[in-house]
Amino acid sequence: MQNQPKPEVWLRGPLPEISDYLQPVAHALLQAQEEINAQLRNFPGTLLWERPAHVASVGFHLQHLTGVLDRLFTYARAESLSENQLAYLKSEGKPSSAESDVSELLETFNKQIMIALMQLKHTDKETLTQIRYVGRAMLPSTHLGLLFHAAEHTQRHTGQLLVTARILEQSI
Repeated sequence: MQNQPKPEVWLRGPLPEISDYLQPVAHALLQAQEEINAQLRNFPGTLLWERPAHVASVGFHLQHLTGVLDRLFTYARAESLSENQLAYLKSEGKPSSAESDVSELLETFNKQIMIALMQLKHTDKETLTQIRYVGRAMLPSTHLGLLFHAAEHTQRHTGQLLVTARILEQSI
């Protein structure tokens, strides 16, 4: 019994202190975190920035996942992006000395997931249908729309990252 895999996060029950309306967002983020960490546990750093068939690298996906969560959750708080966030956006996909290996990128991603979960815990469900604006163009969304998109976008890039990592690992 001890070696049986756990069910997916959404099948483990509600997460404490998170509104019922936001459980799917939290479940999706935690599922992505678990899958990415499991896949990259022993991922060779030499493959981090490789782009098989010119697809995005594993390093890019880790940076992008972190950055997008930060940006979308900022918009969800009805805030504008900071200069640091804009600089991070421009640097996505480029190796940096601050994030030079797999473990550092994973740590940064894991911290961003925890920040997102904390924000979900403090999100008032009464605000979920309120308009929120995205980007310099101030495109309209809703608070819930931004949070849902953060979860959906995270899942999409998780799938791409996992496939890219498996292809690269098979090549060695």
